[in-house]
Formats: sequence, C-alpha cells, structure tokens
Amino acid sequence: MKDPPELDDSETVVARQGETRGGGSFEFGEGEKGDALIIAVRCQGRGKIEVSVKPVNVGFPLECADGRASTTTGTAYNQVDVAGVEKQGTVSVLAPSSVRWSMTIGRG
Repeated sequence: MKDPPELDDSETVVARQGETRGGGSFEFGEGEKGDALIIAVRCQGRGKIEVSVKPVNVGFPLECADGRASTTTGTAYNQVDVAGVEKQGTVSVLAPSSVRWSMTIGRG
C-alpha cells in the first residue's frame, strides 16, 4: 500500500503520491501534445473515494475494500478522449479517514 502503483514500461511517470489517509490533492506537469493522461490509484480501507482531475474535468469513483488493497486505472485506460490532457493539472481525492490510498500519474 505504501508504494504507488507501477505503470507499464511504455508509459512515463510524471507524479507520484505515496500512502495518504483521507482526502488530498497534488499537481502534475504538462505532457506532449497527443500524450494520454494515465491515473493509477491503489486504495485500502472501507469506503469509496472520488478522484477528480482538473483542468480536464474528469473524475471517477473507486470502492475500496477493508483488509486488501485494490488498484484501478482511470482516464486514459478507460479511453476517455478529452481535450487538454497534455496540460499541467491537479488531481484531488475525496476520501473518508478510514481509507488509505496512493497514486501514480503518467503519460503514454
């Protein structure tokens, strides 16, 4: 849980957030035109988290399980095609204090 999710070898890591309890946010840098934005989240603990990405206004929920870590990827892996993903931005997570999460932001 302490280590953020890994990305594929063909993808470039642009930001990582280590284990965090409850909500939080962090920034990521801009990418090249045509790059996909990749968001990989790992969470553990009873509850649901909401992930939102600005300025592209993309978000997704993730149900977290008590006792085991679960990992998901959002945005690019879900084939969301939105303008502006190459821009720098901020990822925010709304989560109850019972949930721990870590995250990796990448480009691919």
